[in-house]
Amino acid sequence: MKNVALDIKQIQEIIPHRYPFLFVDYIESLESGKSAIGYKNVTMNEYFFQGHFPQEPVLPGVIIVEALAQVGAVALLHSEKFRGKIAYFGGIKEARFRKKVVPGDTLKLQVEIIKMKGPVGIGKALATVDGEVACECELTFAVGM
Repeated sequence: MKNVALDIKQIQEIIPHRYPFLFVDYIESLESGKSAIGYKNVTMNEYFFQGHFPQEPVLPGVIIVEALAQVGAVALLHSEKFRGKIAYFGGIKEARFRKKVVPGDTLKLQVEIIKMKGPVGIGKALATVDGEVACECELTFAVGM
């Protein structure tokens, strides 16, 4: 993996997501069009903890999947071929949630694009906290205009 790191401003130049729906804080390493490793710092200030769950806040699994999809989108859209476009979330397979993610955790998000056919790609995704698997899945991306 190339040692390309991106801060939040650079991420926002690549993907259109903004608060309250931007779930990646920085990219540690990136290989354009192929893979990326990013992080989400989970804080009690997240809006969804008001209802999920007030007495025992747990990061919703769908937010973990969305964070992984955003990291995959950064990997795809950083490439010359797809620069300036939008990567749409096209599907998910084999999602497994193995660890609760709670405020104070740092979620490590890894996505490797394993197949591309035209504007459609498949990514192998893994989210971990302190080396323990929180979520693993296969994501489908469709890059649009």
